[in-house]
Amino acid sequence: MRNLMVIGLAMMASVVAAEDWPQWRGPTADNHAAPGATAPSEWSETSGLRWRTAIPGRGHSSPTVVAERIYLTTADEPTQTQSLLILDRSTGALLKTQRVHQGNFPAEIHPSNTHASPTVASDGERVFALFYNDGSAWLSAFTLAGEPLWSVPAAPFKPQQYTFGFGSSPRVVAGLVVVSSEFDGTGSGIYAFDPATGKQVWRADRPESLSYSTPSLVPVAGKVQLMLTGNRQVAAYDPASGAPLWSQPGTTRATCGTMVWEEGLGLAMGSGGYPESFTLAIRTTPPHDVVWENRIKCYEQSLLVAAGHVYCVADNGVAYCWRAADGKELWKQRLGGRYSSSPVLVGDKIYVTNEQGTTFVFRADPAAFELLAENQLGTSGYATLTPLDGKLYHRYASGDGPERQEYLVAIGD
Repeated sequence: MRNLMVIGLAMMASVVAAEDWPQWRGPTADNHAAPGATAPSEWSETSGLRWRTAIPGRGHSSPTVVAERIYLTTADEPTQTQSLLILDRSTGALLKTQRVHQGNFPAEIHPSNTHASPTVASDGERVFALFYNDGSAWLSAFTLAGEPLWSVPAAPFKPQQYTFGFGSSPRVVAGLVVVSSEFDGTGSGIYAFDPATGKQVWRADRPESLSYSTPSLVPVAGKVQLMLTGNRQVAAYDPASGAPLWSQPGTTRATCGTMVWEEGLGLAMGSGGYPESFTLAIRTTPPHDVVWENRIKCYEQSLLVAAGHVYCVADNGVAYCWRAADGKELWKQRLGGRYSSSPVLVGDKIYVTNEQGTTFVFRADPAAFELLAENQLGTSGYATLTPLDGKLYHRYASGDGPERQEYLVAIGD
């Protein structure tokens, strides 16, 4: 079933090489490294790093990798600049800093958020960066070398009740670039654009209420659906037209995580949120009923599904394994810390980094929790790891205040 999913996702966009990581949650949209992939389990500040590059500014976007380049976004608050960064995949050399916006930052965002949190997406020919600026989610396209192509205010984003900033990442699907902007005002919705021109192709209305989730690309009966939680429902849309496919009451008001799925069971899972806590599994085919749920909360981070089991590290620092079919808890283990980054699967190992910069490596094994390693880099980690080439590309920061410095590293030889 996984091979069918990979084929289906590959057909939705321009050709992207198998060794690329072209958008949030990777080429198969599930945070799984390619079959047969490997990655190191142990490293430190002084060992196991192929290269380390200091990067300017601050951001939480995860590394996007296309061909020989790595793409990140960053923002500098003192100068109010938002930029696209391009690094060399082999050496880590910073090849280009392309300024996208200057000025017009929102007056307030959440202290744990940044002005460069959405992850870059690529269709193999272009890269797309999304920034919250001047009351809109701005979508900008560039060549792979970083030359500007077009930039549009893709969707309004003018929250009134909670001015916490922006959270969702752009999606490349069905030959389009899709942006989700949900807030308590006119224009809340999902928008799709022509990647060559930036022209809007469709818009789907969303409730006028704040939520931050990136739509997931869920395979259902041989087709892909855009699916997301939040605003007290699970909803699905046709990625080609934006037509609503179905919705089902559930979840809570605000969620941030991206949904996951177990295609063989016909289930999709989500977690969050605010004000209530939940994790649930819902049927992807009629009657779209909630099959199981619990009160565990993964608010900013996403879940991970592997071999019929759901893994998460909750907001309180406890890791869980549930059976996907019925939600039965098989084990739980306290790791510690708080979490914004999402777990990644490489082979039979799960990697997840807490906000204090500790990456835990444990076995994807429903029989028992097995910690393989605990690795510290810097003092904070919000971006999700990108696994490729037998390595892990990792964004983290050291220090605080004026001494704070972000880095991108390649872990593994």
